[in-house]
Amino acid sequence: MRRRDDMTFPPEEYERRIDELRQRMQQRLLDAVVITDPENLMYLTDYQTTGYSFFQALVVPLESEPFMITRQMEESNVIERTWVEITRPYPDTGDAIQQLVTTLKEFRLDTKSVGYERNSYFFPAYQQDRIHTSFRSGHLVDCFGIVEQGRVRKSAYEIDVMRRAARATEAGMRAGLAAIAPGATENDVAAEIARGMFTAGGEYPAVMPYVTSGPRTMIGHATWEGRELQSGDAVFLEVGGCYRRYHTAMMRTALLYDMTPAMAHAQERMKTALRELRAALRPGLTVSDADSIVRTIISDNSVGAELVTRAGYSIGIAFPPSWDEGYILSLMPGGYTVLEEGMTFHVIPWMWGVEGTRTVGISDTIRITDSGCESFFELDEDFTVVGAGEAGDALGPRAV
Repeated sequence: MRRRDDMTFPPEEYERRIDELRQRMQQRLLDAVVITDPENLMYLTDYQTTGYSFFQALVVPLESEPFMITRQMEESNVIERTWVEITRPYPDTGDAIQQLVTTLKEFRLDTKSVGYERNSYFFPAYQQDRIHTSFRSGHLVDCFGIVEQGRVRKSAYEIDVMRRAARATEAGMRAGLAAIAPGATENDVAAEIARGMFTAGGEYPAVMPYVTSGPRTMIGHATWEGRELQSGDAVFLEVGGCYRRYHTAMMRTALLYDMTPAMAHAQERMKTALRELRAALRPGLTVSDADSIVRTIISDNSVGAELVTRAGYSIGIAFPPSWDEGYILSLMPGGYTVLEEGMTFHVIPWMWGVEGTRTVGISDTIRITDSGCESFFELDEDFTVVGAGEAGDALGPRAV
């Protein structure tokens, strides 16, 4: 392992991560693991590239030095970004899986018990079939989750990086809210969010911001499509800021009309859910307990809205297509996982279908502390109200 001072974290942080991974490997009786998930590669080595759709793997033996298999073009990312000293790249005219199998044999792992991430997005079935066909003398087992066990609790170093991501998130959201006015387009708002995030030091996020207005707020996971904002619209924004692949996220809502009783009620329900949840979150609470707090409060509404999703999910390292770590841990009914210090969540008490026609949201990214929780944000949670006559007003939008 090369010790270097130009990585996201100091060398001892990566040494700890590898040491803890090897402890879990011993518990599972594994001689080596083949790690292909982009987020796990980043977590263990600081390796990142936008070319992760090509096969790439970190092989961590129980005792000897780890090595990487990457596309030849990507080897520069190993050399320039990571502590890994041994690489075996394959050319575009070569065979990635054959390179992996050959290298396992080179390092005398071809007769060993080797784990691989069967659920990795970027280790498709046809490649998994080929390694099973070629790896005949050893034993392959699914080790999905073996790295994620370490990722679910963030270290103090990771929390500091997430704070930088939070600054980008807040800057993007502030810029987006300030751009909302009758006559502006969803594209205008999205452009300002991107400018705000990136000028605040943010990097490309795993998902670009969600920007919907008017009837489009009822479309799940939709984002800007050029629609012109009109008086009477609700505007839903969800922004995930990123720094060194770590993310934080938040939802906010703007109204292009005066606050109505229905919207005031929706705002109160979501703020109450966040307040009650933050008061209860602590080590020892289960994920289903946390979900129940949010779900009970949001469900008790008089405007016909629903919470149609889980109440939150783990958040941290992410590459496209998603900024969440919900596949590791989510706040949802029926879960018995106990919260621990260092876990981080995007909590989402949003309301789908207020009076049947509008979706609104207020959300937070929090970390579990030794005795409670803390938010990464300072931005006001109230809806931003921009009256039709306020377009171009030098004072900008006002919070209610």
